[in-house]
Amino acid sequence: MKERQPRKFVFGSKIDVSKTNMAASSVAGGSGTFIGFDFSTQQIKAVVIDDRLNVVQEAHVQLDSDLPEYRTHGGVYIHEDRKTVTSPTIMWVKGLDMLMDRLRVKGVDISAIKGLSGTAQQHGTVYWKKGARDLLKSLDPDRYLHEQLFDAFAIRESPIWMDSSTTAFCKEFEEKLGSPQRVADITGARAFERASGMQIGKIYHTMPDAYMATERISLVSSFACSLFLGDYAPIDTGDGSGMNLLDIHQKDWSAECLDAVAPDLREKLGEVEYASKCLGHIAPYFVERYSFDPQ
Repeated sequence: MKERQPRKFVFGSKIDVSKTNMAASSVAGGSGTFIGFDFSTQQIKAVVIDDRLNVVQEAHVQLDSDLPEYRTHGGVYIHEDRKTVTSPTIMWVKGLDMLMDRLRVKGVDISAIKGLSGTAQQHGTVYWKKGARDLLKSLDPDRYLHEQLFDAFAIRESPIWMDSSTTAFCKEFEEKLGSPQRVADITGARAFERASGMQIGKIYHTMPDAYMATERISLVSSFACSLFLGDYAPIDTGDGSGMNLLDIHQKDWSAECLDAVAPDLREKLGEVEYASKCLGHIAPYFVERYSFDPQ
């Protein structure tokens, strides 16, 4: 099965975090190097470029072969019904740990990095458990991320873009809103089995305790962004528009759609931001562990 086009999460000037495609011209100070990350289904990859967009270095982690302890095939678990497809969330975290070490081994001068950007697979959802935000803000730079975040998720396996097990909920969602056309008028598409909103609805109906234990729901893109920020990153309007939850006219969550999916969903999703928004500096964890420039 062909992977869908990844979605954007991006980090900008001086390790500020933004939601646009990274370009050297957007970074104050001119010279320097920049990293682009790709959190895709089968691998996590980093490409280092200079201020003329020349590739300086590359590194990647192949999830199946480099992290065999998770026993994934193509980076995923395909369940018995053949429709439920998930990935172990902590595998992505450990993959980032490994990738950062590989960049250092390849001789990348991390202190010279002026910005981070990236992409991530579409539609995957991550369920941070209550208390995870405090954990993100107090990470110990002497320990790997995956060691500290192992118990940070209310659901250990994230539904991803290949999952098509939400047919019943899609029909229920469209009935609650009145018709498939009504859903399309608000969100840009009728209820789509792989859309994140439908996945969240399934989680709420089949795993209500886990849903209630969830503090924040991220897409894979905002999840990756959160790791670098050391705090929850908002979902951008581009990614949000593919969830069956965003009012594409108002560019904000549709209260009507949220209420049809699960209670307290706006609080769990957080705010949405435009892709060009700068979100802050890189977390102290990465400054102290990998020598990123905090300024």
